[in-house]
Amino acid sequence: MAFPVVDTEYHKEIEKARRDLRALIAFNNCAPIMLRLAWHDAGTYDVNTKTGGPNGSIRNEEEKNPEMKKLKIRTIAIRNHDDVVELAGVVAVEVTGGPTIDFVPGRKDSDICPKEGRLPNATKGNTGAPHLKDIFYRMGLSGKDIVALSGGHTLGRAHLERSGFDGPWTNEPLKFDNSYFVELLKGESEGLLKLPTDIALMDDPEFREYVELYAKDEDAFFRDYAESHKKLSELGFDPSSSRSNSVAKDSTILAQSTVGVAVAAAVVIVSYIYEVGKRMK
Repeated sequence: MAFPVVDTEYHKEIEKARRDLRALIAFNNCAPIMLRLAWHDAGTYDVNTKTGGPNGSIRNEEEKNPEMKKLKIRTIAIRNHDDVVELAGVVAVEVTGGPTIDFVPGRKDSDICPKEGRLPNATKGNTGAPHLKDIFYRMGLSGKDIVALSGGHTLGRAHLERSGFDGPWTNEPLKFDNSYFVELLKGESEGLLKLPTDIALMDDPEFREYVELYAKDEDAFFRDYAESHKKLSELGFDPSSSRSNSVAKDSTILAQSTVGVAVAAAVVIVSYIYEVGKRMK
């Protein structure tokens, strides 16, 4: 699949968007939303059919992701939504104390949404680890990736109206650290959530080995998480193609698109947070 290449000017615009997103996410405490949005866009990839993945299709009207319905980017003539979607996920981890994640721009947006059912289903506790392996192996990811990425649940909480589950996974849901794994090893804790797919990490010997490692060694978790997040955000995307020079016209369009998406995202994110605030009162 061919992807748009980018030049120095576009990289500069990406860095401007990174700064804008850093301020936006920190000010609005919306890191968990941004991380989930990036995951849900990338996590639809199928390594066998080469479909889905981080291509911005989560913005499309038929997309059923409840978070994206609130965060719908409604600008027109924007060519490259997904670089900003995935960049927002990277920034969300960094501004909450997590590892620095290498980011290469140049993804191509798609208007085709993958079929429903490609993301992990937290209700499938009866299938446990096999369900997680089916989902992540289909993407071309490994068992280590499954556990490392699950550690992202250190940010945020589940919402009853969206998933049927309610509550945070950790005591500090706006801090990226290894506490998700520490809490898993503790067992049930009052006020904290453990989904069936979380418990599955303890039941599978391969998964549990990584849970125990990450609970005692945050540096190891950060190292592996950064690697796995980068892999997830680049599924179906050849980063080497984006390092080449592009035609000046395309570069200008891409650069303008990045700024436009960042501004649009800021508006809809603030609107979303305002709506959530009203419901919580």
